[in-house]
Amino acid sequence: MSSETTPSNNIVEDDLDDVLSQIERPSRPSPISASLALGWRALLKIKHVPFQLLDVTAFPLMFTLLFTFLFGGALAGSPQQYIQFLLPGILVQSIVFITVYTGVGLNTDIDKGLFDRFQSLPIWQPAPLVGALLGDVLRYSMAAVMVVGLGVVLGFRPRAGIIGVVLALALVLIFAFSVSWIWVLAGLLVDTPESVMTASFLVLFPLTFVSNIFVNPATMPSWLQTVVSVNPVTHLTDASRGLMHGNVALMDVTWVLIASALIVVVFAPLSLYMYRKER
Repeated sequence: MSSETTPSNNIVEDDLDDVLSQIERPSRPSPISASLALGWRALLKIKHVPFQLLDVTAFPLMFTLLFTFLFGGALAGSPQQYIQFLLPGILVQSIVFITVYTGVGLNTDIDKGLFDRFQSLPIWQPAPLVGALLGDVLRYSMAAVMVVGLGVVLGFRPRAGIIGVVLALALVLIFAFSVSWIWVLAGLLVDTPESVMTASFLVLFPLTFVSNIFVNPATMPSWLQTVVSVNPVTHLTDASRGLMHGNVALMDVTWVLIASALIVVVFAPLSLYMYRKER
């Protein structure tokens, strides 16, 4: 009996040797390379669906034009005068609004089952979240360049020059990266992308409009001035104006960095916990 099975086992082993690869298995990707690869994937989504660029191009430009010419004459005497005050603020508003698309895109990928595939791969498990955030930082940068470029065309002249503008953009991107973790958590908690968008309106509208983006808070009631003074968007706007015009207060920059760190410390662990729970 054994003499009949031995040739058969040899045949099976030979077949397996033919099927299985003889090449040594590649090493596991590092967390950085896995995150960068998935960040590149986020950018390729824009290539294949160019319509996604609408949120980082058309909307920021539309806000800049509307607010400059609607309120410029009434608030500062002319649009050219008003845009010196408005542009750093409208830059903050545009990018903070765009951060919500991080949660919308994440929720869409989860709904399609794509994250189930990611979670089955031998990669650093937070890489899909970190990669999506890295890809979105480039989208924020594109929106910032569009807003500043349009502002220069309309007459915006930063007194601190290009270095001040670059420093202001860097600070805004740091804050946007931290706020994106809020929408990552929202994308993991709710059922549909529409729910992420609806929830964002409840946060972003008061956060951006109850601030000093459009007008000087000195004209507001005292109780509202108190609310505005503790809003991190107010300090981000003040810091951006100061960096662009050469009169920055270090306290505003410190406030923004502390607020960004607190947001990441609270929402990043919660997001990673919910992500692992999905497994």
